[in-house]
Amino acid sequence: MMINFCQSFRLSRQLLCNVPSNNRFFQSKLSTTNPLSAIILLSRLRVVDNSALGASAVHKPPRCIHVYNKKRVGKVGDKILVAIRGQKKKGLIVGVKMPGKNMTPRFDTNNMILLEESGNPTGTRISVPIPSYLRGRKDLSKVFALGTTFV
Repeated sequence: MMINFCQSFRLSRQLLCNVPSNNRFFQSKLSTTNPLSAIILLSRLRVVDNSALGASAVHKPPRCIHVYNKKRVGKVGDKILVAIRGQKKKGLIVGVKMPGKNMTPRFDTNNMILLEESGNPTGTRISVPIPSYLRGRKDLSKVFALGTTFV
């Protein structure tokens, strides 16, 4: 009897779903968590400044539609273009879930602040800690003036 790919996928999915949660073999061999990733196309982000547009986007989070670097993968300190409440706005990534190099903080959520076209922050206060290794960048001096805590 031949089993095609779709049937074998359904069978394996049924087997995995029916495994008791207290079985230590399956808990140690199978990962059910989402992989940690950087900011890519259509990634959901959380606006952490006090701008009016960011506060109104709580129930439908903004999504990344472009990353302004060669690799098209956003890390902390990269500028991105997001779709928020039917508008396109620029933003700055101030925290990602993915662990980085040594001594770089890892955040619980993918955080961003909104920027105007000129590069100035839209809000007047940032509610999360900002990684202090970004202090060397001269173009982000206005962002650091708004931050209250640094990591």
